[in-house]
Amino acid sequence: MATEQQRRRAEKLRNQINDYRYHYHVLNESLMSEAAADSLKHELSQLETKHPELITPNSPTQRVAGEAIEGFSKVDHQSSMLSLNDVFDFEELEAWVDRINKREPSFDEIFFVDLKLDGLACALIYEDSQLTTAVTRGDGSTGEDVTHNVRTIESVPLSLRNSNDFQQLLSGRVEIRGEIVIYNDDFTELNLRREEEDLPTFANPRNTAAGSIRQLDPNLTAQRPLRFHAYAVMHDSLDTKSSEYRAASQLGFIANDMASELDSVQTVESFIDKWAERRERLPYNTDGVVLTVNDSELFQRLGVVGKAPRGAVAYKYPAEQTTTVVEDIFISIGRTGAATPVARLQPVEVAGSTVGMATLHNASEIERKDVRVGDTVIIQKAGDIIPEVVEPLPKLRDGSEQPFEMPSSCPECDTQLTKQDEDAVWRCPNSSCPARVLNQIQHFASKSALDIEGLGEKNVSALLDAGLILSAADLYGLTKEQLLELERFAEVSAEKLVTAIQQKKNPDLIRFIFGLGIRHVGQQTAADLAAEFGSFDAICSATYENLIAIDGIGEVAAESIVAWFGDQDHQDLLDEFEAKGVNPQQLSLESSVLNGAGFVITGSLDGMTRDETADKIRVAGGVFQTSVSKKTDYLVAGGNVGESKRDKAEKYNVEIIDQTRFEQLLDQTN
Repeated sequence: MATEQQRRRAEKLRNQINDYRYHYHVLNESLMSEAAADSLKHELSQLETKHPELITPNSPTQRVAGEAIEGFSKVDHQSSMLSLNDVFDFEELEAWVDRINKREPSFDEIFFVDLKLDGLACALIYEDSQLTTAVTRGDGSTGEDVTHNVRTIESVPLSLRNSNDFQQLLSGRVEIRGEIVIYNDDFTELNLRREEEDLPTFANPRNTAAGSIRQLDPNLTAQRPLRFHAYAVMHDSLDTKSSEYRAASQLGFIANDMASELDSVQTVESFIDKWAERRERLPYNTDGVVLTVNDSELFQRLGVVGKAPRGAVAYKYPAEQTTTVVEDIFISIGRTGAATPVARLQPVEVAGSTVGMATLHNASEIERKDVRVGDTVIIQKAGDIIPEVVEPLPKLRDGSEQPFEMPSSCPECDTQLTKQDEDAVWRCPNSSCPARVLNQIQHFASKSALDIEGLGEKNVSALLDAGLILSAADLYGLTKEQLLELERFAEVSAEKLVTAIQQKKNPDLIRFIFGLGIRHVGQQTAADLAAEFGSFDAICSATYENLIAIDGIGEVAAESIVAWFGDQDHQDLLDEFEAKGVNPQQLSLESSVLNGAGFVITGSLDGMTRDETADKIRVAGGVFQTSVSKKTDYLVAGGNVGESKRDKAEKYNVEIIDQTRFEQLLDQTN
């Protein structure tokens, strides 16, 4: 039996850990190091193990429920989780306001506005401050009980924080509604880990968040970097939407800090315009702005039309998803031989640009989704990601649609396609396939690789069609006289291209490795190889054992590198490079300004893209890294930083610097 002193200690530990959680996940402040917090959790766990009677249902040690369940039970919502009507321009927005004014002539036009997060809606129910139930939105009337999974989310308080301003919410029933999301930085890191473990990567943060909450094993959910953002507190005592946000924050939840109470349509439209420009720099995805009548009594009085409240509306930014028709499906052969099915679409506007094609990923995906030529499909585009077909709409079929059959041979060279058992992708094994050669040379000359100005797709195609080149190594043998024989080149452009190519005869080692197009070798792996071996010759002769010992290089990448350098065609290519005088150079870290220091970038930097920043770091002799680790020296924090990286930096005592300090370090190279 626990002593009174042990009971008091357990209670103090619970309070301290909950206080840490609130500051860490909600206020983005760190009361202590993560190691110190882990130590407190360990002490509490040990105490509860020895004295099980000290365990409370919402103790910080009880976040992971442990056992998988057989399925999800249904729960009726006490009040419907309504959907919102959408508006797509200011004219529709103003018409919505006019309709409210007609029904309520005394409406003072006070609005509460917030960004609309792209995640999974969920309702959390607390009884006497303790989390009892978590329910998905479902159909609005009935959702699924996902309590065991939501309890694993660190930003969800298991017990409401004490609040002097909102004491009435600490007893009885209170419901908090919000969105479960995955931040973009966290999503990137999650996929990087899955690549290292040779697991399929996830498509997008929204679907990953939704899929994580619907795992039957809460231990799997606990491994996903989920966060909960509150947008509603359901309680009769709160008379404005703005007070709901204040209450949510004080009770221990993340509530978007850009959410605002605005007093005119004009200020609302300014808010929409401002975040249209800035939303790409946010740590999470948003597809619009939610506008709500701030007065709760008026909101209720306005009532519901259909399944949407009259007192709220969602302003949608240019569509990230839309529908169109698949006119054809063809196979595109990439530089590694991957045979990717691509849908040719009826052109449609999505995310602010016209789209005519979308990836279907692989034959298995087409079969799983049952996409057919002639289908009406939903497509989506997020940022600069290639558009993809999300799903077909079978109910719109008229019988003329044709199922897709994966061809047995390459459409470019007629070589039999192959597929390894563990691989979802069919590939053309012919390294001389015209499509592979075209894409390989384009990749070699691309901005991310050797950055040879003037070698875009059309010029590479023209050189191949004329028989002037057969490989990337042949570029270094081109003369101005040869180029002048082609219609695409005049005196000046021909001389510029030859000069641009010759200037890359001593390329940066990292760029050259990446430019070779070795499967599973991205820019970071290329940087890891250069840092470990120091010269191209050493990389060429590296064994599987040498490679697998490098932090960040897994079994799949190691096998791919060894296989690439062991291939006779690739050895011949490297011999051609050497014969043309191409000599990759590794910067001397001892004499370089950054001296091998590791840099991670979080947030956006003014005037520099991520690729440009990485190049500047490497040129100065530093190492560009994608995630914070013990080997990181600096975390460069730009605008709208990702807190997960900042937190890791503090954990590993990594120096956090701003863009000004970063540029000062780089300027030392001049």
